[in-house]
Amino acid sequence: MIRLILLLAGLAMLVPAVPAADKRELRESLRHRLELLATTGSIPASASILHAPGPMQALYEQRDWEPLWFSDTAPIDTLLQIPAILDVASRHGLEPNHYHRATLSALLDSIADPERSGSTPVLVDIELLTTDALLSLAHHLANGRIDPVSIDPEWFIEREQPELQELVLRHARGELAGEKLLRTLLPDHDAYRHLVEHLALKREIPRNGEWIRIDSARPLIRPEQSDERIEKIRGRLSLLGDLPDAYAQASKPGIYDAELELAVRRFQHRHGLTTDGIIGPLTLEALNTSPSERIDQLRANLERWRWLPRSLGEEYILVNIAGFDMQVISHDKEVMRQRVVVGQPYRRTPVFTERMSYLVINPSWEVPHRLASQDQLPRIQANPDYLEEMGFAVLQGWGANEIRVDPKEVDWHSFSRRTFPYRLRQAPGPDNALGQVKFMFPNRHNVYLHDTPARGLFALADRALSSGCIRIEDPAGLARWLLTERSAILSPERLEATYESGRETTIRLDRNLPVHLLYWTAWVDEDNLVHFRRDIYQRDRRLIEALDAPPPATEPTHLTAIGVPVP
Repeated sequence: MIRLILLLAGLAMLVPAVPAADKRELRESLRHRLELLATTGSIPASASILHAPGPMQALYEQRDWEPLWFSDTAPIDTLLQIPAILDVASRHGLEPNHYHRATLSALLDSIADPERSGSTPVLVDIELLTTDALLSLAHHLANGRIDPVSIDPEWFIEREQPELQELVLRHARGELAGEKLLRTLLPDHDAYRHLVEHLALKREIPRNGEWIRIDSARPLIRPEQSDERIEKIRGRLSLLGDLPDAYAQASKPGIYDAELELAVRRFQHRHGLTTDGIIGPLTLEALNTSPSERIDQLRANLERWRWLPRSLGEEYILVNIAGFDMQVISHDKEVMRQRVVVGQPYRRTPVFTERMSYLVINPSWEVPHRLASQDQLPRIQANPDYLEEMGFAVLQGWGANEIRVDPKEVDWHSFSRRTFPYRLRQAPGPDNALGQVKFMFPNRHNVYLHDTPARGLFALADRALSSGCIRIEDPAGLARWLLTERSAILSPERLEATYESGRETTIRLDRNLPVHLLYWTAWVDEDNLVHFRRDIYQRDRRLIEALDAPPPATEPTHLTAIGVPVP
């Protein structure tokens, strides 16, 4: 049967039936109000906008317009719990008043006096607002409040609709109710729960003192130096948890001592900065970031978790684009972590999920036409020997019609980015842009993991430097793990011999492996330390603005797909 109807019907199964006379009056008034959707395009409820009028209309029609939240004219116990349930939204970075929290509280207060009962219009308002609030909040906690594609066109991960049947049955049996019901809809990942905990902790910081900006325009501060800013820095690091209070109070005033250096390095590590202990502009910029900004960062990443499938798989590769790292996870354990290089801000690595099915040892590189015309053509024009030095072949056509062109017979300066007519293919070798191995999970973006001859890039703190693909620090280590776990074709000795042969060799995996390319600017590590990263693609602000904005006046399309047919 329809999931949402079962959910809301389950809430009513624990209460007695409404007496016939009262039921008829409230039922008819409720039907009349819902019928307005067909003629006016909306359903009025105490001057509030209902976010899912279509699903609600279908729900009540299939219930013969029986109310869920009243017995006679008295609110049932489940209704009285609703304001507390709506407060759960705040813990997860959402705004309770987007779910009629204040309006419902005022209406419930107005009928709280047992000597008087609310008028039928007021009861209908409460009925509709309560159903709309619970429906919307449950869906948003399970699936995200914002449609990711509406604010991030480079998000390509399919989302699952929540399965509510078993939850409803457990609720009807009295095993699951109220706030616990909503919690079962949340992402079932420790990473999400840890972010929720740190959101609560971060919200406490503004109450503990005024946030004063530390001057960042003055010279660097190195260990053992004195500086009048040291006391402010010491206090800030103590407030953020990087410097124990005992050290903060016992240290020498104005001196950058060893204990403070350890705290600075810890802070730099948590913020993706070079952990050199030198207090410079980037470290001060991170220290000056206000608690409210960090709260917004946590809220944005909580929403991104709600966009994901409930399960990422038993084994998978996870690339955090904004964090510049890759993890291999097997049965909830990290078996490998590497630094990565990702797309530049104007050639962003997209967010998507695919399955790795093969790898190529000693790959050639078929240069995408965009990169050939934009990147390679200027280099060819600047250096007549560039193609030969880098091992590029110049080609025209495909398959049987492919022609190899002598680059010395081409007037390269006669071409522009728009008129470039050739294909470029780089042979395997030490200068090949893909290095010794590439890892393929075929996708429409032509993005994959690969080696690189530019090894120095991994020492940089900011590694948004590629053309969209992901360069990994230890490709040989990943290849060994894959071939040990998912292929019996090559032994370690034969793998090494394949590298040394220089021949392009494709190896198919016995079992495909999920690869998730995600975008996190905040997360919590295994030591319960919260990490923040620079928003390299400027995605956080737009997401926070969408979360803060009131719900749209028209029904969001994703709310029509929660299991209730819309007329």
